[in-house]
Amino acid sequence: MNTDVSAEDIAKIKMAITGEMPLVITTYTLSHNMETYMGNVLSVFLTELHQEQMIQYITYCQNELMTNAKKANTKRIYFKQKRLDINLESDYKKGMKNFKRDTLSNIKHYLYLQKKAGLYIKFIIQVKNNNICLEVQNNSKLTYFEYKRIHDKISKAQQYESIGESMNDVLDDSEGAGLGLIIMILMMRKIGMSEDQFQTICENGITRTRITLPINKEFQKNVLIISQELENTENLLPHLPEHITRLTQMIDNPQSTLAEIASEISKDVSLSADILKLANSSAFIQLQICRNIVDSIKRVGLRGIKSIALSKGSIQTLSNISEAQVLWEHSYKVAFYSYNLAKNYFTGQSTLIEDSYTCGLLHDIGKIVLEGTYSENLKKLQKICIRKGIDENSVEQLISGVNHSEFGAKIAEKWEFHKNIVNAIRYHHNPDEAPEFARNLIYIVYLADFISYYEKQEVDFYQINKNVLKAFSFTSKIEFEILVEKLKLNFEK
Repeated sequence: MNTDVSAEDIAKIKMAITGEMPLVITTYTLSHNMETYMGNVLSVFLTELHQEQMIQYITYCQNELMTNAKKANTKRIYFKQKRLDINLESDYKKGMKNFKRDTLSNIKHYLYLQKKAGLYIKFIIQVKNNNICLEVQNNSKLTYFEYKRIHDKISKAQQYESIGESMNDVLDDSEGAGLGLIIMILMMRKIGMSEDQFQTICENGITRTRITLPINKEFQKNVLIISQELENTENLLPHLPEHITRLTQMIDNPQSTLAEIASEISKDVSLSADILKLANSSAFIQLQICRNIVDSIKRVGLRGIKSIALSKGSIQTLSNISEAQVLWEHSYKVAFYSYNLAKNYFTGQSTLIEDSYTCGLLHDIGKIVLEGTYSENLKKLQKICIRKGIDENSVEQLISGVNHSEFGAKIAEKWEFHKNIVNAIRYHHNPDEAPEFARNLIYIVYLADFISYYEKQEVDFYQINKNVLKAFSFTSKIEFEILVEKLKLNFEK
């Protein structure tokens, strides 16, 4: 196999990072080429997160965990062939006596049998809550003896200050993994981690070995500074059109009459047309056609009118950002998918259905502003970096590290959007972090966003948040793909 990371792979890595989705690579034999490829993927992943200082150390940890998982799978095949019970202490000692010699002399045979038995190794990496979670899984249940050995070695590693100090004391001919595990713990310590961030668990026959890495604190601090400057520097954030701001204030004022609100709406021909179109659409039970703005307001409701006004104002404000045209096209599709998901899966929840289109349309406003005003902001932020004592040459990396969801939520708060819209923008990549009352709406926007990337083959089914799958009652990839195809065809119509 080709061990290089392709442009398509890099796009998927970036998507996984942005969406905080797991990236999974599965192998049955862990060939040298596969090991190299996995190392290259890890290197790109860490580089995209500007964590290059970790690459050397974490690549070693990755190789150690993958090799141990491969060895555990080989062990199951070997013990089975020798008719030994791996869970019985006397059999375990007997089997491990010649395990290394026998398997290394005929490794291709054992790897073939592993694959035939369906014994896999999975490498999983994900960004979550400012941490990098690296996990290796294999479907060989950990025995008591193996579990004890791992924890004995972790305890042993605590006694050493350096790798050299441990060499003569821990070499073990029977399993050969003792030194590697100790070196891994010592390497983690070199980048400011502790053994508490290393975890081995076994659930439902799956062994999971996990390392949790905090993203570089200096980089996080500088990203936070840049984020705050972006939020606080008035001329870096766009403003809603005055007439939209005025209209939303009138809607929020209980003293305003429908006639006054209708009069303000009528000043914007495009907004008036959109409201009339919605009032006469299939979204409402049509007793008769609405021919004026007052009747349309009554049918759509003030909350719905405000959502339309804010959406329209956002588009008017940001549509002049030519670089963001592709993002707007994506947003229109997500809005359409969100509305249809809400209507079909949450029937009768009118408020949720009303909000779904607007939330889908505006979910990426942070990204639109960041990418669309990039060159303009770059010079201003370089000056800020100089003032704050940050390397001005790193400002491009820092902007790319800014959380566009949080930044977009700040814009929405500044524009006084409803909290449902703010939450949808803030949590559309992290639905599990959302407030309970907002979950269903955010699940809808999350899934609509995911589908728009899935149909372009930029993400995979396994990456969908498990709670979102449960909320929509998907039990198989086939069910999901039927929905994707249906939404795609309807959008094209």
